[in-house]
Amino acid sequence: MKVLITGASGQLGTFVIRALRERHEVILMSRQPPDAEFATLPWVHGDLTVFDDCRQAVQGVDAVQHLAAQPWPVDHPALRRQAAEQGLPFDVTFKSNMLGVYYLMQAAVEAGVGRVVMAGSNCALGHGYRISQTPFPLQALPIDESHAAFPEDSYSYSKLAGEMLLASYTRAYGIRTYVTRPAGICPPERRQQMAHHAAPATGWNPWLWCWVGSEDVASAHRLLMEGTENLPPHDVYYLNADDTTALEPSAELIARFHPALMPFAEGLSGHQSFFSARKLTQAVGWQHHTAWRDRR
Repeated sequence: MKVLITGASGQLGTFVIRALRERHEVILMSRQPPDAEFATLPWVHGDLTVFDDCRQAVQGVDAVQHLAAQPWPVDHPALRRQAAEQGLPFDVTFKSNMLGVYYLMQAAVEAGVGRVVMAGSNCALGHGYRISQTPFPLQALPIDESHAAFPEDSYSYSKLAGEMLLASYTRAYGIRTYVTRPAGICPPERRQQMAHHAAPATGWNPWLWCWVGSEDVASAHRLLMEGTENLPPHDVYYLNADDTTALEPSAELIARFHPALMPFAEGLSGHQSFFSARKLTQAVGWQHHTAWRDRR
């Protein structure tokens, strides 16, 4: 299969390229040159917000692994200074994550691409980056794809809207589309840091102590791309370790820091994640294999 990988110069891109290059013919797209490890692979120097770049990149490909994104809301009131220091325009999150996805999907339809797997985010739920400072209205644990979403910021909204955009292309044009919702993607070096700096929790974590290994995200993306015949035409999947970044058991975290959620904690055991990846496992047999505990 000939596969375009967007965001190929990013950290996740490295792992997805490694997961695909032995089985498939891969083409890389990014604004910066990919790692020297991939110097022999074809590379399209392009920007998702330039339609002609997208059209060039998708020519002749069978599938797209869409990884490129602006990974945080640069227009968030608490992050504007950081964005200004990095020279990021206030609208770059929306342009990259909405207009960029639109251009890519338009180009994919024109080129006859059959399937797209996109890296979304568990932020689509709306539990992080909350501008109003109101608590997220958690309704069940562990959280699965049926839980209602309440995003407030441009990043979380763009990830949720991106899912709906892909679904619309599936309905309209028949292109098969799949979106993952990874949480706290961790390459090996970050997992080592987690183990080295692990400490008792001192308060409630609005990000719910979630994480997933980079290698495991890559394997999920490969399985979704290769297993489309056994999947519905479009779907969305949480993608995270069935583990937390906390030293304490999950039920203990709730009892200490958010006792109002205790009715939802009865089924949690050990360090079970507050997000469920069961749907992904049932769909393509995905399993999480990386770990951070006992690595100090």
